[in-house]
Amino acid sequence: MLQLFEESNYSIRTLKRYFNDYLSKPPILSVYPSEKVNLLIDGTYFSNGICLVLYRDATIKFTQLYRFSDAENYSEIKEDLENLLELGVQIESVTSDGHKSILKAVREVLPDAKLQRCLVHIQRDCRIWLTNRPKSLAGYDLKQISSKMHLITSHYELSLWLLSLDKWYQEYREYINQKSYNLETERYWYTHKMVRRSFMTIKRALPNMFHYLDNPKIPKSTNSIESFFGHMKGHLNIHRGLSYKHRKQYIMWYLFFKNRA
Repeated sequence: MLQLFEESNYSIRTLKRYFNDYLSKPPILSVYPSEKVNLLIDGTYFSNGICLVLYRDATIKFTQLYRFSDAENYSEIKEDLENLLELGVQIESVTSDGHKSILKAVREVLPDAKLQRCLVHIQRDCRIWLTNRPKSLAGYDLKQISSKMHLITSHYELSLWLLSLDKWYQEYREYINQKSYNLETERYWYTHKMVRRSFMTIKRALPNMFHYLDNPKIPKSTNSIESFFGHMKGHLNIHRGLSYKHRKQYIMWYLFFKNRA
């Protein structure tokens, strides 16, 4: 602002009024009707409780739709997907981080679309639960297996990886099913719950982990949309003094110009 003040004939007060007027009239994002869209869906949170849910075409790097909310809500995501279909966006696949609301909405609205789970998120969760230095041999071996999933580039490599996972399960099945009794709650619980939790997460996600092998256009992770969020927040942080209303309007302008780039 000071640089503009020095280079123009306007006062800072006038410049602020011009910027505020400009921000207050954000454009409406246009949907790009297209076939076989490989969609990335993810949400990110800003200060003041802003949650931005983004629907981004991974192939053409285009934001088809966005929504401001307080969280990633099933009913809203379902409505957004239905609106995209009505506007002519034919969705071939959806890649997401596995948020339950997104998974439920996609399965209901897009039963024929491929639902690709983000491999990086699954790996990240397993690394957190197993820790960098697992205390058990079962945890150590599973950590080695989970760390290789994102490197799979062919069905042959997938077969080898699945064999290693099955071998691990056969060896440690009794270990992860072992239970202990809690005298205070009078309930049983899994003794090695974090190792079990890591394995069960992989097991449940398996049907939707490797669709990208059959269709290279399907992103195997949400890394690109998370990078997009990172750049957006970096630009927004430059303007820390913006009000809640102007922060939302700034984001709307940012998405508009990024689609035109």
